[in-house]
Amino acid sequence: MKKAIALSALLALGALGMACGGSEANNASANANKSVANAMNAANAAMANAANQISNAMTAANSAMNAANTAMANANSAMKAANSNAAANANHSTANANANHK
Repeated sequence: MKKAIALSALLALGALGMACGGSEANNASANANKSVANAMNAANAAMANAANQISNAMTAANSAMNAANTAMANANSAMKAANSNAAANANHSTANANANHK
């Protein structure tokens, strides 16, 4: 909004300059208006580009986080399975030892 107000004020001053001045003033005012418009367009393009880059970075970060969560869940499942197998093997070994001892 501030940019629009500033541009409107500059254009109003330019129109006033054209009304009061000669062709040199008109040309200078028109050139200044063009320069301001070009600068604002460049700034808007830069901000849009930055916003896109931030969005892309956030998407990449979310993908990495999802991959990490999946890896952790898989590791958790693998550890549970390993613990379960180890407990089963220990019980089996104890049963064998008891049977052999009798």
